[in-house]
Amino acid sequence: MENKKEMRTWLDDFKLDHPLVIAGPCSAETEEQVLQIANELKNSDVSVFRAGIWKPRTRPGGFEGVGAIGLKWLQKAKAETGLLMATEVANANHVQLAIEHDIDVLWIGARTAVNPFAIQEIADALEGTDKIVLLKNPVNPDLSLWIGGLERLYNANIKKLGVIHRGFSTYEKTKYRNNPEWQIAIDMQNRFPDLPLICDPSHITGKRDMIQEVSQQALDLNFDGLIIETHNDPDNAWSDAAQQVTPDTLKRMFVDLRVRKETDEETEYNNKLLQLRAQIDTYDDKIIEVIGNRMRIADEIGQLKKSKNVAILQNKRWNEILGKMILTGEEKGLSEEFILKLYKAIHQESINHQERIVNK
Repeated sequence: MENKKEMRTWLDDFKLDHPLVIAGPCSAETEEQVLQIANELKNSDVSVFRAGIWKPRTRPGGFEGVGAIGLKWLQKAKAETGLLMATEVANANHVQLAIEHDIDVLWIGARTAVNPFAIQEIADALEGTDKIVLLKNPVNPDLSLWIGGLERLYNANIKKLGVIHRGFSTYEKTKYRNNPEWQIAIDMQNRFPDLPLICDPSHITGKRDMIQEVSQQALDLNFDGLIIETHNDPDNAWSDAAQQVTPDTLKRMFVDLRVRKETDEETEYNNKLLQLRAQIDTYDDKIIEVIGNRMRIADEIGQLKKSKNVAILQNKRWNEILGKMILTGEEKGLSEEFILKLYKAIHQESINHQERIVNK
C-alpha cells in the first residue's frame, strides 16, 4: 500500500473550511434521544452524526447497544437533518445491515482492529463499497497491526479510507483513559500523509473536561478531524457517561479551538526556525553521546557483576534513580510521565547491555 493524493478526495469533497467533525452519542438509546441530539448538531461544524448501535463491552452484563432498530432511527435523523450517519461495525452482519439502512460512514473499533480475521471478514463484506470506512487504532500500541488492518481494507478496493487515533490501553495508570502515544499516530501520518487522520479525544481522555485540550493537541499535529461523543444528558448516558459533552459545549469548543497553519512563507519566520532547529540538532547529538557514554559504564558494571556472580537487576538502586530523576525533571519543567518513559527505556537498554556481557 502506497500513499496517494486520491486518499484525500472523499475528505476534500466535503469542501470544509474547518476540520471534519463527527459527533453524536456513544450509544443510540432511544429514537427521541437520537433525533434530539442530531437536530441540535445540524447547524454547527458537525458534518457526520455518529451513534453506536452495537456496543462491544469489556465485560458482559452492561448495555451492549439497541441493535438493528437503531439504524432506523439514524435513517430518520438523516432525513430530518441532512447530516451523514456513522456507526461502528464489528462483523459482516453489521456491515450488511448498515448498508441496507444507508449508513454513510462505517468505523471499525479498536477491539476489532486487533483481530486480522475480523478485519478481513469486514473487508470482504465491504469490497468495492463507496461508503467511507474509518479504522480505529488497535487497543495495543502496534503500528504494524494498524497498518495491516488498513491494507486489508485497501486490498478490498475500498476507496474512501481514513484512520481514527483513539489512544492505547496501558497497564500503567495515567491521566488518560487510553494513552495517546502521539508518536504512533505521527508515524502513521508520515507513512501515509494523504490518508485522513481523525482524533477521538473522548476515548483518549475518558473525561469530558479534557476533551478540548486533547482536541487542540490533535489539531496542532495537523490531524484532519475530530470524532467527539456528544449527548443531550451526558450524566445519564447509558454508556461512557463521563466522556460525553453536550451539543452546546461542543459548539463552544469549535469557537475556542485553533487550526494552525502548516507553515509560513515569511522569511524572518523561516530563518528563525532554521536557527532553532540547528540548536535542537546540536542537543540531539549531545543526548546520543551522553547515553552512549552511560551505556559504556553499564558495560563496566556488567563486567563487575559477572566477576562476582551478582544479579543484574537491583531494584533498590533502580527506584532510587527513578525517584531522583522525577524530582530533577520537575525542576526542569519535564513531566513525570515523560521521565518515567525515558528512564524505563534507558534502564531497559542498560539491562540489555549487562545481559550480553553476563551471559557471554
